[in-house]
Formats: sequence, C-alpha cells, structure tokens
Amino acid sequence: MWIAGCLWLASAAILSAASSDDAEFGSARVVFQTNYGDIEFGFYPNVAPKTVEHIYKLVRLGCYNTNHFFRVDKGFVAQVADVVGGRSAPMNEVQRREAEKTVIGEFSKVKHVRGILSMGRYSDPNSASSSFSMLLGDAPHLDGQYAIFGKVTKGDDTLTKLEQLPTRREGIFVMPTERITILSSYYYGKY
Repeated sequence: MWIAGCLWLASAAILSAASSDDAEFGSARVVFQTNYGDIEFGFYPNVAPKTVEHIYKLVRLGCYNTNHFFRVDKGFVAQVADVVGGRSAPMNEVQRREAEKTVIGEFSKVKHVRGILSMGRYSDPNSASSSFSMLLGDAPHLDGQYAIFGKVTKGDDTLTKLEQLPTRREGIFVMPTERITILSSYYYGKY
C-alpha cells in the first residue's frame, strides 16, 4: 500500500542506476482486460529485474484474473489490489505460494509520471508483493521510494475512464464506489 510519510530506509534499498532516459522495455507485454476496457503494459527488466520476474510470474499463473482496482485517485494512481485478498476466485496452492512472496525494494532514478507502474508496499521497503499502481499523473514525492517496474503501453483511454468513476474516501484512500474487475489477463513475448 502507498503509505504517505513512511521512513526512507536507504540501507535496505537497492538504488538502480537506470534513469527515465535509459529505462528500456523488454519485449514482454501484459494485458489486463477490465470491465471498462483493456490496459496493456510492458516491463523495465533493467530497472527492477526481481520485481519484473515476480509480477510476470504472477501474471503467467493467472493470479490477477478476477482481481480488481481497489483505489482510483484521479490524477494520482489506479492501484491493483493484492491478489491474495483481492480476487473473487480462490487461489490454488502454487498461486498462493508465489503471491505471498515479497520482493526487495528496487528503487531507481526513473520518475513517477503518468503510465508508470509502481509497486505498492508497507513502510518496510522490502514488503512489496503483488499490489501495484498505474500512475494517473506525475508524483515526484514517490520518486526513489517505490519500485518502478514498467509502464502502460496501451489503454490510457481506459485509465481515463477509471478516473471518471464515482469514488469515496476511506482514510488516506480514494476508492471507486463500484468494483473495477480485472476479468482476465494474458501475456505475450518474453521479458
């Protein structure tokens, strides 16, 4: 989860040398088919290799199918729920084992701008698991504190639709009033 004001624990983080200019896409693409349209994204394996490997494996196992976007904060983020608690379908043991893993914080110089994929986590910088956000605007206050691992390549029109949905506030989160379901996902290419 995005935790505002969390402590920066540099000793536990890995700071990647990749910047926005040299973040290169791998050839793999993932498509989330939602009840509001499709969103395609690619990965930055040279920026966050362990995160990319983990998320791509979760997609290949079908873990994001029947999951949802639990948070949509216009101009900020559309956040995918953790797959362990966010899916409407039960997980098998292989899915659950992978979904319960955490990945080390792979922090980089890549900037949080619209379309970037950034891992959610708790205050521990090494607590990211399967929840991540698609940035809906620039968020420089997140730079260097959350692992960026990819970017939306198609479907910005779908993200715009999500931003227009009615929301309600629950604590620090702005949440949609209706479920935004990831009906299914598929992938192609190799990261």
